[in-house]
Formats: sequence, structure tokens, C-alpha cells
Amino acid sequence: MSHTKTGLGMKAFRYCGILGGTVYWLFVAWGIHRNPWFSFFHNALSDLGSPEMAQAPWIYNYGLIVTAVLMFIFSVYLLLVAGTKVQTIGGAYISISAIFLALIGVFHAGTRPHGFVSTYFFIQFFMGGLLYGLGSRDEAMRYGSVLMFLLALFGTFLHWPSVALIETYEIVLVMVFTLLVALRD
Repeated sequence: MSHTKTGLGMKAFRYCGILGGTVYWLFVAWGIHRNPWFSFFHNALSDLGSPEMAQAPWIYNYGLIVTAVLMFIFSVYLLLVAGTKVQTIGGAYISISAIFLALIGVFHAGTRPHGFVSTYFFIQFFMGGLLYGLGSRDEAMRYGSVLMFLLALFGTFLHWPSVALIETYEIVLVMVFTLLVALRD
């Protein structure tokens, strides 16, 4: 049985972004449960994956990798349903962001590439979301993706008490985009 753009397989792919965000937060909650010292107001989320700081850092790091697989599947959905070249480029950026997300789990906090891969996850995702939305014929998708991008950019200029809070803010924006795609695309 082949799956078309509206087939059952595609519908499942469409929701992998939302599922990825949910899985991520479940792993974060599990990591915090194992590391009661963690504070959203004093730490970075990646501290949960640092072997120097965390008990069972594999929880957070494997959670990132599992989430990355789901986000990659979501990006495949975006690529398969793209109606324009701009949307295709946006989906490709999001697929690259999924690779960077997995690399955050591989190059955990305390390793040299960690800052680069974590920063580029967000850059690639928000650029991809912006492009995907701009290429959409759906007005809510276009305006929503521009708003998401502007809010993400604006968030980088605010003073946050901790890295975990800005990361949470940006991750919520990622999840809002995946929800927008699931509801509107």
C-alpha cells in the first residue's frame, strides 16, 4: 500500500514534531528527577547531560537523540508536502537542525563542540521554520512563522537569569511551530 501526501503514514509524520517536543520534556523531567540540584534559574538544560555535573547524564543525552530522530521525521514530512521551493529549503534546514539536535546529545555540556552544535540547532530550526512558512500559501502559516522567527530573535536580546530559561523559551517556540504545522499544513 503506497502512501500519498494525505496517507496515514504522512499524517503520522506530521505529528512527529509535537511528539518530539513531548518526548524531549519527558526526558528533561526524568533528568531533573535524578538531579534535584538542577534549577531552571541557575543552570543550562544541557547541565543535565554533563558527566561532570549530572547523575545518569545519558538520560538527557539519549533524550536529545530520540527527539532528534522524531524531529528528522517531521522534517521529512515538511519536505514531502512542500508546495514551493522555498518550503523545500525550509524543510531541509529543519532536517539539518535535527542533526545538530542529535549532536547536542553526542557533544554534551563540557565538550568543545557543544556550544556550536547547540547554537546551530536553534539557528537552523528558526531559519527553516521562517522559510517554510514564507513559502506557504496558508496565511496563518506565513504570519505564524514570521512571528515565531521574530520572537526567537527578540528572545536573544533579552537578559535571562539563566541559560535554561532562554532555552525553554526557544524550545516552546519550536513546539509552537510544530503545532502550527500539524494544525494548518
